[in-house]
Amino acid sequence: MATFHCKYCGSKSASVAGLTAGNCLRHPAGANKGRHTLYEGSEKAQYVCRLCGAKSASIVGLTAGNCQRHPTGANKSRHEPAA
Repeated sequence: MATFHCKYCGSKSASVAGLTAGNCLRHPAGANKGRHTLYEGSEKAQYVCRLCGAKSASIVGLTAGNCQRHPTGANKSRHEPAA
């Protein structure tokens, strides 16, 4: 059975429809100002930020931290998992 993850917060769902129906607390537009967005990469043992190379064992852990190299400015937005 496939599991689908949100690329902004790591929330899980058994279906894409179920995932994208909910509001995301870590959405770039602000908490609950956007829906969960599908992470299109595969499940991995370790996730890497596409902007700075930070690593974490889960998307939840990776997106919890602010990114030093984010285009909006240092520490102004969260890490983004590479696909």
